[in-house]
Amino acid sequence: MDLLDKLNWRYATKIFDATKEVSNEELNFLKEAIRLSVSSYGLQMYRVLIIENMEIRKELRKASWDQAQITDASHLFIFCNYTVHHGQHVDNYIQRIMDTQDNLDAKGLQRYGEFIKSDLANKTSQELDSWAEKQTYLALNNLIVACADRQIDACPMEGFDKQAYNRILGLDEIGLNASVIAPVGYRSSKDETQKRRKVRKSVQELFETI
Repeated sequence: MDLLDKLNWRYATKIFDATKEVSNEELNFLKEAIRLSVSSYGLQMYRVLIIENMEIRKELRKASWDQAQITDASHLFIFCNYTVHHGQHVDNYIQRIMDTQDNLDAKGLQRYGEFIKSDLANKTSQELDSWAEKQTYLALNNLIVACADRQIDACPMEGFDKQAYNRILGLDEIGLNASVIAPVGYRSSKDETQKRRKVRKSVQELFETI
């Protein structure tokens, strides 16, 4: 299957086969795909929680309108944006560049870091929260495409109580916010959704060349 075939194959899985688990090898592939995601300035201002613990997932299911994917999927990915210490994250990023790449202009990099900090400081708290949450969706997309590549099923979801997730997982205390989630596993043969034709706008409706 080429990429377009795989993207046509995938769908937002409604019923997972609870008896099937994603292997550690496949899980590591998905992690690496997320790690290589694009992000604004390259900051990766988020952390991804992978929930295996079933007791925790049962609590999270209650905060997700009792949607069965939360507990029936093999793993639950929770994309969390950072809410505090943005300047420190910029400093850490600049240091990672210096530790990774050779023959760099240290002073120039420091100026670049200050520019990023200034840009973030000019945003209102609401704008900063919106910007940070958007970064998690870029990483989520890499997960979705990587899952399709390996014919692993996923269901990106916004239907959950973020405040409840933050409380259950203790995220507020560590400066994180649950932004978007994705149960990952393998579709059940009982999921009739997989038999439906994919509905998308036509190329003519969606694109305009100027």
